[in-house]
Amino acid sequence: MKPKKAVILAGGYGTRISEESYDKPKPMVLLDDKPILWHILKYFSYYQINEFIICCGYKSYVIKDFFLNYMYLNSDIKIDIKSNKISIINNKSENWKISFIDTGLDTMTGGRIKKIGKYLNKNENFYMTYGDGLSDINLDELYDFHKLNKTIATVSAYSPPGRWGYLDIDNKKVKKFIEKPKNTNSFINCGFFVLNTKVLNFIDNDFTFFEKEPMEKLAKNNQLSAYKHKGFFAAMDTLKDKKMFQKLINQKKAPWMLWK
Repeated sequence: MKPKKAVILAGGYGTRISEESYDKPKPMVLLDDKPILWHILKYFSYYQINEFIICCGYKSYVIKDFFLNYMYLNSDIKIDIKSNKISIINNKSENWKISFIDTGLDTMTGGRIKKIGKYLNKNENFYMTYGDGLSDINLDELYDFHKLNKTIATVSAYSPPGRWGYLDIDNKKVKKFIEKPKNTNSFINCGFFVLNTKVLNFIDNDFTFFEKEPMEKLAKNNQLSAYKHKGFFAAMDTLKDKKMFQKLINQKKAPWMLWK
């Protein structure tokens, strides 16, 4: 059965984009008029995943405040000032169920996953991603791949473009130039996982980076599959990344906005 839940890691400090994250967590940095976290939830919702566990930490009240007021801010309402009653005239909010779990200020990625284990069922498969990355990855295909390989964990693998153009030089002459070619022999974790709750057994404590010991142990035990994603992926690490995302939205070329 396809996973019903997605776990979002949204508790980090976001120090590399401090221009934006000094007063809010990085997942709440706005693209257009919505946080990047909203874009991530909308993407999962496109694939009929509408139940979320948000692993909160740094300035979690900003995340909670946004979603506490989301229905009123995104619907037509009627306010009776005298009785202080609010009526929803046209509910335009999403069909989402969200659990906001405080996983600590300094807890590492693995520790955050470990802390929300009590909100998952035994032997349950679930999606997991970070609160700062956007992609057009096919979540149905990702899960089918996970199910076919019968591993505890599946990571999405992405071959990023090179930082610089490639020069093929022969006898002091450039024979070929390729602008920022993809490194087809090298893959990175692009942040979209399917995990089984058995993965919690591979996480030691709050200070465990999920991307280190747990993934290394899973790989050593042949319990980590890699789904190769050939489409779009980018993470919002810096202000430059935010501007890139916003430019794609402005040009109506945002690959992740499948709901449009």
